[in-house]
Amino acid sequence: MNTIAVIGAGTMGNGIAHTFAQNGYTVNLIDISQDSLDRGMETISKNLDRMVAKERISTSDKEETLGNITTYTDLKEGVSKADLVVEAATENVDLKLRIFKDLESFCGSETILASNTSSISITQIAAATNRPDKVIGMHFMNPVPIMKLVEIIKGYSTSQETYTTVEELSKKLNKVPVEVNDYPGFVANRILMPMINEAIETLYNGVAGVEEIDTVMKLGMAHPMGPLQLADFIGLDVCLSILNVMYEGFKNPKYAPCPLLVNMVTAGKKGVKSGEGFYDYSESRKAETVSKQFQ
Repeated sequence: MNTIAVIGAGTMGNGIAHTFAQNGYTVNLIDISQDSLDRGMETISKNLDRMVAKERISTSDKEETLGNITTYTDLKEGVSKADLVVEAATENVDLKLRIFKDLESFCGSETILASNTSSISITQIAAATNRPDKVIGMHFMNPVPIMKLVEIIKGYSTSQETYTTVEELSKKLNKVPVEVNDYPGFVANRILMPMINEAIETLYNGVAGVEEIDTVMKLGMAHPMGPLQLADFIGLDVCLSILNVMYEGFKNPKYAPCPLLVNMVTAGKKGVKSGEGFYDYSESRKAETVSKQFQ
C-alpha cells in the first residue's frame, strides 16, 4: 500500500486524506469540484497549523504532509494507479453505487475498494463491482486525524486477505480497527443515531430545551458533547440519511426519524455546515467549534 485515492474532499474526505498523508502515504484527493478541493486542502492546512501550534508536529512535518497530497477532478486519473481507494462521498446509496461501478472500470484488478459509509450495506456496494472480495468498509470517525476508531465492515463476500490488509493498514495509521459485520448502521451508528433521535424527540415533545438536554447528557452521563450539538456537528442531513437507511433495513419504527429532524433538514438547517441547526453558528462561532476539535 503506497498510493491511496480518497474520493470526496468534504469533512470526512479531507480528514482521511490528511491522516494518510501525515503517515507518509501518497494521497490522491478527488472531487468533481476544484472549489471543493481547494476548500479541503485549506482545511487540512489549517488543521496542521493547529497541530504545529500545539507542538504535536513540526513545520517540516506539515509541509511534508501537504506535499504528499495531489488533487484531481478526474476520477479515472485519480484512481488509476491507487493501491487502495477510500470513497467518502455523500451518504447516498445511488451515488455510491455509481462511483463503485466506475471504480471497477478505472482501477487495477488488485486495487482494494473501501467505503467510508456510515450505514449503507457493503454487500450492496460490492455488488456493483466484479471484485466483491476486494470491497470493504472503512468507517472513520470525525475528526479523522484525532479519533482513534476505524470500524472495518466485512461484506458478505469480503475476503479474509482484504480484511487483514485493511486491518494492518489501519494500525499503521495509529488507529484502532474493530471488525464489524454488515448490518444497517453497523455498531457506531446503530447505537448513536437512536440516541440522537431520542434527544430530538425529547425536544420535540417539549420535555426540555436544547441546552438543557445537552447539559443533562454531558454532566449526567459524562458525554464530551451533548447529542443535539453532536448532531449539528455530524450534519442533520447525514443523521436523517442514516436513520432512513436503518428504518428501511430493519423495518422497525424505533429507527423512524423524528418529524422535527425531517422538517429541519427540509428547511435547510443542517447544523454546522449550513450555519444553523439546533444551535446558531456564525462564522466566528463556526471557527471556534472547529478549533475545539484539536484542543
